[in-house]
Formats: sequence, C-alpha cells, structure tokens
Amino acid sequence: MPLSLDARDGLRRCRDCGAWKALDDFCANSKRPSGRGSYCKACFNVRSRASYAKRLKETRGREVKQLPQVPDGHRFCPDCGTAKPVTDFPRNRSDSTGYASYCKPCHNARTRETKQRLYGGSREYHLRRRYGVGQKEFDELLAEQGGVCAICGGAAPQHLDHDHRTGWVRGILCFNCNGGLGQFRDSPTRLARAITYLKGTMWQRVLIHPGVYQMCSPTRGRRPSRLS
Repeated sequence: MPLSLDARDGLRRCRDCGAWKALDDFCANSKRPSGRGSYCKACFNVRSRASYAKRLKETRGREVKQLPQVPDGHRFCPDCGTAKPVTDFPRNRSDSTGYASYCKPCHNARTRETKQRLYGGSREYHLRRRYGVGQKEFDELLAEQGGVCAICGGAAPQHLDHDHRTGWVRGILCFNCNGGLGQFRDSPTRLARAITYLKGTMWQRVLIHPGVYQMCSPTRGRRPSRLS
C-alpha cells in the first residue's frame, strides 16, 4: 500500500510548518490511523493559543494578555511587573518550571495578606495549621491552667505543647519547659533518669591535702569537707 503524502518511514509531515518529524512529535489523535494528529506539537500549540484568543474576543470582547519576553534564566513576576532571575522566586514543584509565579517579596506579601484575610493574622494561621486549634481555644486552655506554665508555673506562657506521636495538645508551656521536653525527646524514661540523677548525684571538690582536691559524691560514702 503506498504511503500517504504526509507519512513515510515512521515520520509525518506537519501541515503547518511542512517539516518531517517523528510521530512522537505530534499530538495524539485517536481518529487518525497512526494515532497522531496532522500538526506537530509546536504548531498545534500555536493554533490552540490563536483559537483561544479568537473565542475570548468573540464571546467576552477581551484580548489575551501577552506576557513580556524575558531573558533565559529569568522569570516575570506579574505582581511587581519585573523580570528577575529564577533564584529570586520560591521553589514550587507543582509548576512545570519548578518555581512559583511570584517573586519572593511578592509571594511573601501575598502570603501575609491571605493569612490576614482568612485567619486574622499569622498567629491564628500557625495555631490552626499546626495544632488544629485557634487563639480562642488557646486562651481557654491557658485560663484552665490559671494563666501560668503547666510545668514550672511561670507567668504568661506562649508555647502550645503537643504529643508528637498523636498530635494531641497537652498544655501550654513557657519557652524553657517546652524546650526542655524537646531536648529530652518527650521520653518519660529520660526524664525519670534525670530526676534520679539530680537527687542522687552531688559531686563536690574536697580538699584532701594542701593544694590537692578530689571530686567526691555521696554515692562514694564521703562527705564534702568544709574547706572545699
């Protein structure tokens, strides 16, 4: 069977640009015997954009906004209207370029505006996203604790403590107590050993000879000298 004028040896000729290209360079089309369309992907994209612009103008009377040309390695920020290096944009895996649509300053400004608009501020956003509670619940829990740290009793604690395994909120702690639990990895065993250590270990320097000292502990059965 003779080959079609626009197909030969696994190649197809694009009806627009006239170039012979591999079938993989053409868009899929189940209606064609080869499973590929008549236009290469580049020409098909040009046709799609032109068709969209025509429909937009006919149905809504609007023109398609033309993005400015930017140098290689740069990206245009639509908020500030400037072209910047891609390193000035936050990373975004969901975008085909790997970067967000807005530069870092504009991205941060949009984030602050969204937090303010949806949550009333960064504090409420942080509490709800990380712990599932708001400032109202925080204030109620703090009132139940008498307005003090649940461990040391210090005034005006600001850190919401939670179980890292379950995510459940446990109480409100001051900075030092909250950090202390974290340093001990929330382990009751480590904390119990620390208590035993504090109660049973009191090393002191003891004078055993003029100018000579020795470190002694109650566990060694020696009491510290008054001269130490």
